[in-house]
Amino acid sequence: MELRPGWHAVGVPEIEALPRPVFMRSQALPARHGFPMHAHLWNQFVYATTGTLMVTVADAWYVITPEQAIWIPTGVEHTSYALDDAEFRNLYITDGLSLPLPDECTVLSISPLLRALIVELDAVTGKDEEGGYLEHIDALILDQLCRQKVLDFHLPWPQSPALHKICEALYLAPNDARTIDQWGAAVGASPRTLARHFEKEVGMSLRLWRHRLRLFRAMEWLGAGQSVTDIALELGYGSTSAFSYAFRKEMGCSPTEWLIR
Repeated sequence: MELRPGWHAVGVPEIEALPRPVFMRSQALPARHGFPMHAHLWNQFVYATTGTLMVTVADAWYVITPEQAIWIPTGVEHTSYALDDAEFRNLYITDGLSLPLPDECTVLSISPLLRALIVELDAVTGKDEEGGYLEHIDALILDQLCRQKVLDFHLPWPQSPALHKICEALYLAPNDARTIDQWGAAVGASPRTLARHFEKEVGMSLRLWRHRLRLFRAMEWLGAGQSVTDIALELGYGSTSAFSYAFRKEMGCSPTEWLIR
């Protein structure tokens, strides 16, 4: 799958072999920029320290905030690009380490310790460190990778143009309250056909997908420093309390608690 019209392709780095078993590569991506479909000869751990990435793997689409990362095993074709300005860190990890990690693409949580270790590895990569410091950081990162919680909470995106059009419109305006009948009219499909195709491609109903989208955008905006009141309005909730209730029901804490956890 190539990047869609209006998105800008960035060249995939030409790396023939990893210089170390754990190799860090960091990059900034402007909004609507990303890498076309490609694969690596090593495992990849994709993590955005700021901004929001969309990662596609086969027919699965994932929106990754700084609270999540995705493990992509060796040889799996994928794209990754920025929905907004993003700073991301790639950990390239050789196959020879025999890590007890999934052999399929998997979304993982990011603990504060792992986040700090990734930032530290980025800061010292390329420097002449003594005493095996880089190796110590590598070992800690690998240990932490294997301890991260597997997340079932991700946001799949459809591939068909009509459904993708709906999802992108809702991403840009999550307070869009159009019903499935109105969306069907917009893309030239009956409500029943639209609902069936959406659930087949995405694995959930449009209603559930929209609810999950609002949580993802809430996390994104909370991380960017927006107020809870402004986020509630942007998401289309009738009140701040209604938004906070919905957030707590899914995440187990209030938006404010989520920020300082």
